[in-house]
Amino acid sequence: MNPDIIDGFTQASQLETILAVAAGCFIGLVVGMIPGLTISTGIIIVLPLTFVLEPEISIALLLGLYVSGMTGGSFSAILLNIPGTPSASATAIDGNPMAKNGEAGRALGIAITASFLGGLFSFLCLYFIAPLLAEIALKFQSPDLFSLVFFGLTIICSFAAKSLVKGLLSAVIGLAIVTVGQDPMMGTARFTFDQVNLISGIHFLTALIGLFAVPQLVDNFADMMKSETATKNAANIKSVLPKLADLKLMRLPVAIGAPIGSFLGILPGAGGPIAAFISYDYTKKLSKNPKEFGNGSPQGIAAPESANNAVTGGALIPMMTLGIPGDPVTAILIGALLIHGLAPGPLLFVENGEFAYGLIFSFFWANIFNIVIALIGLRYLVKVLVIPRTFLMPTIAILCVIGSYALRNNFFDVYVMFGFGLLGLAMRWLDMPIVPLLLAMVLGRQLEEHLRVSLIASKNDVTVFFTHPFSLFFLCLAAASIFWSFWAEHKSKQKQDQLEI
Repeated sequence: MNPDIIDGFTQASQLETILAVAAGCFIGLVVGMIPGLTISTGIIIVLPLTFVLEPEISIALLLGLYVSGMTGGSFSAILLNIPGTPSASATAIDGNPMAKNGEAGRALGIAITASFLGGLFSFLCLYFIAPLLAEIALKFQSPDLFSLVFFGLTIICSFAAKSLVKGLLSAVIGLAIVTVGQDPMMGTARFTFDQVNLISGIHFLTALIGLFAVPQLVDNFADMMKSETATKNAANIKSVLPKLADLKLMRLPVAIGAPIGSFLGILPGAGGPIAAFISYDYTKKLSKNPKEFGNGSPQGIAAPESANNAVTGGALIPMMTLGIPGDPVTAILIGALLIHGLAPGPLLFVENGEFAYGLIFSFFWANIFNIVIALIGLRYLVKVLVIPRTFLMPTIAILCVIGSYALRNNFFDVYVMFGFGLLGLAMRWLDMPIVPLLLAMVLGRQLEEHLRVSLIASKNDVTVFFTHPFSLFFLCLAAASIFWSFWAEHKSKQKQDQLEI
C-alpha cells in the first residue's frame, strides 16, 4: 500500500484534526439551515480564524463545514419551506408537506441518512479517481495547463450564467482585478495608481467577503424570518432515526442521486441544485408511485439529498488534481490552500502526498460526524431557526469587518471589502453572475503565468497551444462549451417567443 495513504489516514485521525472536523460539521449544520446564509458565506466567515492553525486542521474544519452545510440546508427546507441552501430547493417539494402532516422527524431523518449515503459514495469516488487523474495531469506542460485553466473558465461561465455574455463579462472583470499588484514574471507594479496598499494585490478573501456576504446581509436585513412556522414544525420532531421501511424506500433514490451528484460535482459549474433536481426528476420517473411526489414522498427527499451531498466529493476531485474548482465553495478552498502555501494540482499528490490523502480521509470523517451530530443534536440545532435576524445579521456583519481587517492588520482591506460589496450588489441588480468573477480571480494568476511561460518557451509562437495534444483537446472543449451555451440560449429564446405568440 502507498505509504502516503497510511500517513494521510493517520494525519486525518489525530485528535486535533478530528475535533476540527466535528467543529466544522456543527458550524456547517447551523450555517446551512439559516435561510440567507450560504455555505460560501459560512466558510468565508470562518476562514480568517484558520490562519493560526496547521494546514491539515484548517482544511479539516472547512471540509466539515462544507459537507454539513449541504445537510443543514434541508432542515429549513423541511421545517420552513425555505431552503437554507440552493441545493436544498428540491428537498422542500416533499419535505415541507411531510412536516405539515406531522412527520417532520421522519422527513429530517430520511434527509440526514440520504445525505450521509451520498457523501460516502462520493468519498469512494474521490479516493479512487483523484490519484489516477493526478497521474495523468502530471504529464501536462505549460500550454496544456493554460488550455485547461481556460477551459475551466469557459465552462463555468457557461453553466453559471443565464446569459453567456454577462457570464463572460463577469469573468473579464475578475481577470482585470487579478492584474492589480506586482507582475508575476517581472516584479513591476501594475495598476496600483501609486497606492502602496495595492502593491501586493487585492486579497482573495477580502473580495470574497464583499462579493458574497455584503449582498446577502442587505437582503436579510430586509426580510424577517418565519420563526413561528419553525417553532410549530419543530414541536413535531419525535424520532429522527429512519425505520427499516424508509431505508428500503431510499434504495432507489440513493442509487440514482449519489452517482448523478458525484458525476455532476466533477463537472465545473454544474453544482448541487442541478444535481438535486435531475435526481428528483429521474427518481420520480422510475418510482412505482410517482403521484406521491410533491405531496410528501420520502423518495422525493432522499433523491435530492443524496445528490447534493455527493456533489461535495465530486467537486473536490478537479480541485485537488487539476486546481480547477468544481463550485464556489471549492474555489474558496483553493484560496485556503494557497494561503497555507499549498498549491492544488497534480503535484499535490507528489510533493504533499500525505496531506492530499489526509484531506481525502478528513472528508470521510466529515461525513461520519455529519450524520452523528445531525441525528443526536437535531432537536437543539433547529432552535437556531427561531433566532431573529435582527440579532443574527449584525453579528455576522461585525465578523466580516474583523475578518477583513485581520488578514493583514490593515484597515484598507475593510474599505476594499465594502467596495466589493457594492460591486456584488451592482452585479445582482444587473443580473450578472458573481461565480465567474470569483473563479476568474482564483484561476487568473495561473492563466497568466502558464500563458507567458508557454510563449517565452516557444519564442512567442502561438501555434504551441494547438500542437500539444492535451492543449488542443482542452481548447476544443472550451470552444464546444461556448458554442453549446450560445445554442442553448438561442433555443431558450425561441421557446419564449413561441409561448408569447
